Amino acid sequence: MVLRLLLLLLGGLFRAAEPAPRCETGQETLGQCQNVQKAKCVDIALSSCTDVAYTQMMYPNFLDQKSREVIEYSSEYILISVLHNLLQGECNPDLRLLGCSVLAPQCEKDKVIKPCRHVCENLKKNCLPAFDAIDMAWPYFLDCDRFFAGEEEGCFDPLAKLRGEVDVEEDLPPDLPATFIQFKHHSYSQMVSTLKKTASKCSHIATTYSIGRSFEGKDLFVIEFSTKPGHHELLKPEFKYIGNMHGNEVVGKELLIYLAQYLCSEYLLGNPRIQTLINNTRIHLLPSLNPDGYELAAEEGAGYNGWVIGRQTAQNLDLNRNFPDLTSEAYRRAGIRGARLDHIPIPQSYWWGKVAPETKAVMKWLRSIPFVLSASLHGGELVVTYPYDYSRHPMEEKMFSPTPDEKMFKMLAKAYADAHPVISDRSELRCGGNFVKRGGIINGAEWYSFTGGMADFNYLHTNCFEITVEVGCEKFPLEEELFTIWHENRDALLNYMEMVHRGIKGIVSDKFGNPIKNARISVRGIQHDVTTAADGDYWRLLPPGTYIISAQAPGYSRVMKRVTLPAKMKRAGRVDFVLRPVEAWPNKLLRRSMEDMYDPNDPLELFDPHAQQGQPEARGGSPPGREKPWWWSYFSSLDLHKPLWLLKQR
Repeated sequence: MVLRLLLLLLGGLFRAAEPAPRCETGQETLGQCQNVQKAKCVDIALSSCTDVAYTQMMYPNFLDQKSREVIEYSSEYILISVLHNLLQGECNPDLRLLGCSVLAPQCEKDKVIKPCRHVCENLKKNCLPAFDAIDMAWPYFLDCDRFFAGEEEGCFDPLAKLRGEVDVEEDLPPDLPATFIQFKHHSYSQMVSTLKKTASKCSHIATTYSIGRSFEGKDLFVIEFSTKPGHHELLKPEFKYIGNMHGNEVVGKELLIYLAQYLCSEYLLGNPRIQTLINNTRIHLLPSLNPDGYELAAEEGAGYNGWVIGRQTAQNLDLNRNFPDLTSEAYRRAGIRGARLDHIPIPQSYWWGKVAPETKAVMKWLRSIPFVLSASLHGGELVVTYPYDYSRHPMEEKMFSPTPDEKMFKMLAKAYADAHPVISDRSELRCGGNFVKRGGIINGAEWYSFTGGMADFNYLHTNCFEITVEVGCEKFPLEEELFTIWHENRDALLNYMEMVHRGIKGIVSDKFGNPIKNARISVRGIQHDVTTAADGDYWRLLPPGTYIISAQAPGYSRVMKRVTLPAKMKRAGRVDFVLRPVEAWPNKLLRRSMEDMYDPNDPLELFDPHAQQGQPEARGGSPPGREKPWWWSYFSSLDLHKPLWLLKQR
């Protein structure tokens, strides 16, 4: 009896294992049969994978995702779609194409072909540091052992097409000079790649770094040139150029990319002018302060000469109206005897408004490096302007409003204008012809008055003197115009940088040789001081003339010196000060302002310029005792399937 039951059960199991009969019309809906369809190749319809080297894929993919909809709403697909932004252009589109080879596997003759393991391993080796830099784990679906195959198994190279495109782009004639520059418009990723390649080519004198992130998370990249990249050197002045503050004014961005390549190649070729400049100056080039706005402007294409689209940031903020208005406070102080028009603190009321992360990043940058001289490159005219940009009388839209350093600022502006062949051209029928009678320069407020400008902030909050250069009447010119524009501006860019060595420089120390930080350097007759850096060194831009210079610091007596700067002197004169201690300090207000240069409770001191700014907090909170990284908010729309596998294990 038991044996009979056992045979019946086995027979039932065998019948259950048999496939259901093929369906006749109408039977499938009754559950009486099933039609088993063989998986077939289908056209790729995933927007982030349309540029792969093949045209067809198969469902389900290697992650067992069975439809386009399932893939597009997965955290894996979202990751490859945003990796370009998360890694700031590094390893892309390589990583995206590698991810597509798993999410949209290549299909030929209804068979799936796995991507090659060696391609995955090489890319992981090169790109893992980029993931570590943002505190992100290597994605599980890019596991080189699990989802990839060896060459003996018949794999394919998902990056073959990419390498072919790169080879074509770099297939340049072998006899090109070392100074070769491609005069083209650079996308954000192309700009980052060019700057990094340039820094790598001249690694002994160049490096790249970021001062922070834009609202949409793009790094604000700087390339630096110095004999000791990454470090301030005693008595070596700090210089900066900033471009693309308005996203649709792109010429300044391209000029600084070209300038970086030029400085590198000419230094290597032994150009004495460039070697002297870099050996004696620390140079910082920030090609794009508004990369988010640039992307909007670039969608319109070169030749577009509008005044609106892309000018502002992703927050709809004009960066050159977003800095604190310290000029109004300077005008208020001007009539007060003994009041200084320098190092004016940021008013608390400023933080009540909307402050762009790009603006905060620049302000933080200015506080971290003792910049001496700067220029911001704009577009839409051909003229050089200098502070103040805000009128002495707010109701006056065009009013000459000089700083205490009017003579020096005019000298700086003329240094650029006179070296520019078009700005110095006397024809009034050209771009910028309205400024011919002024020598191609003008006081900013006399041209048109506005508040919240970056140049005024540089001058009134720090030691840095900054001018604004309008480099052309076309904001977004055609590529064929860029070569001419570069040659018109090259010598002017160099000439202006060399102006950082005018005036005086020196070290302020005590009688034991210890440097004195934040000592004030005053010039009789000029109501604007500069302060010493952490090593006690200072730089004071001055035109030729005779001056009474004094140095003072809390707890030390004042020391005065008479200095004459000849008209033909092209290098900064060395003027050191040794201060002797005193028992009592008479001016308590001055002492407090000098000792506490910046309020520790100032929101800017607490601001992290490298944090992600543009995305809200992810829902669900952080794991106990651990905050989620800034990029976690990119996956905030995924309620149930957030990529915990991207969080590094502690």
